[in-house]
Amino acid sequence: SPVYHLSILSGQTVCSGGPEQPCYKIAYFHDVSSRVAFREACRACEMDGGSLLSIESPAEQRDIEHLLQELRSGAVGGAGGGAGGGGIADGDFWIGLTRVDDVESALSNSFTSCPQLYHWTDGSVAPFRNWYFDEPSCGGEACVVMYHQPTALPGLGGAYLYQWNDDRCNMKHNFICKYEPESHLVKEHGDTPGTDATAGGGVVKQPAGSEEVPPQVTMAGASGMLLVYVIIPTIPLLLLILVASGTCCFQMLSRSEAAE
Repeated sequence: SPVYHLSILSGQTVCSGGPEQPCYKIAYFHDVSSRVAFREACRACEMDGGSLLSIESPAEQRDIEHLLQELRSGAVGGAGGGAGGGGIADGDFWIGLTRVDDVESALSNSFTSCPQLYHWTDGSVAPFRNWYFDEPSCGGEACVVMYHQPTALPGLGGAYLYQWNDDRCNMKHNFICKYEPESHLVKEHGDTPGTDATAGGGVVKQPAGSEEVPPQVTMAGASGMLLVYVIIPTIPLLLLILVASGTCCFQMLSRSEAAE
């Protein structure tokens, strides 16, 4: 695993292990009210050219833990920072694991245990799991978070850090996106990103000439993407209204000319 020595900011795309390895983006919101539900997190990653994080091996799990440790160590700073010198505070992260619970699946998997019903949203078939003690609890909790509660007292399974827990899909959390090797570059508005290599092989991608900015600003793009989900569906309705209005005006004008 690479060793990360460069400050990691929320909202940066981080690549490690060479051009053939996936890249990641940690979306951490200091403002709890800005955190999102599972489906919103999925859409945000997809609109950014990636997918909600799949963790396919113990090595990839360790890589994500290292990134979160770097982010927590104080690299974020600013208002709302957590314990440990200004890093991120408590706040779990959605990952792309969810339970398939439709009727057809329930019938075909009547003899399948609950943990086996969980699948990666990006299509990965990797069997690796890192559940916390006595998880998943199943029931109404069908979407999965990676624990990140450094200030919580340890439970039966130890500290609530980095293990997985099933949660209700409408709960609001941070999230982590995953990108195919180098595929995120096409999303940088056509610019050529600059790169800063770390001592251990990790690389943080940022647009060329950009400065480090507070996390409240770096995640503005993710919030903007969520607004698009509301605006885009209204476009067909607006077009329909415009066409209907034009038709009415044309008919009224035709009748007026006929009356003359």
